[in-house]
Amino acid sequence: MLVIALIATLATGDRAHKLSESINSGVGGQFAHLGFRLKAVHVQGASAMATADILAAAGVYKDQPLLGLDLEALRQRIEAVGWVKEARIVRLLPDTLVLAVVERKQLAVWQHGGQSHVIDDHGRIIPEARSDKFPTLPLIVGEGANEYAAQILPEVAARPRLMERIEALVRVDNRRWDLRLKDGSLVQLPAVDEDGALIKLEQLDQSQRILELGFERIDLRDPSVVAVRPRDGALPGQLVANGV
Repeated sequence: MLVIALIATLATGDRAHKLSESINSGVGGQFAHLGFRLKAVHVQGASAMATADILAAAGVYKDQPLLGLDLEALRQRIEAVGWVKEARIVRLLPDTLVLAVVERKQLAVWQHGGQSHVIDDHGRIIPEARSDKFPTLPLIVGEGANEYAAQILPEVAARPRLMERIEALVRVDNRRWDLRLKDGSLVQLPAVDEDGALIKLEQLDQSQRILELGFERIDLRDPSVVAVRPRDGALPGQLVANGV
């Protein structure tokens, strides 16, 4: 069989490449007759949603000659899937293929330009992930929000009383964040030292339970003062200054 493959390759040109393909195909086919055919594929490290896309990208099929598989090409196809950070392919004779992957962490749903995307912890879009399938992920909105989400989200998540009330984190002029709460309230953060501003908000909540009482807006952009606009009982445009 190898002699035939060599003769065919020399006769048609592109010798090295075609010789390798012919040998691999011939050897794989010979061993397939001995029972080395693909019967099972196991995907490790992937969620149920990612697994379907990984298997589709793999493109393998039942009874395929196992030894004829190009594992490097297979790895590259799988790593081209948006869910996948990295992949390792293991061939277990006589009939099993293991696709071991590291899945990208789904960080948030990013809403921008009238579309919603799931992003990973580096701000990259996961094309195969449908945003409506991730209702528990934080919602971030605006240009550049995907690039800075990994910085602000841990700071907010460290404050559960605040986090559970947030509807969306809105990136303003790609400089700073507004926190839009579920009750319609707005928290305006500064462009720098977001954590310091959140500490002030936390102190205000501890002393006055303001997250429970509700407000129209809290302006934390000035580090020297916290300006609160109550929802009721304040004149239009009136700000109540609180030293914290």
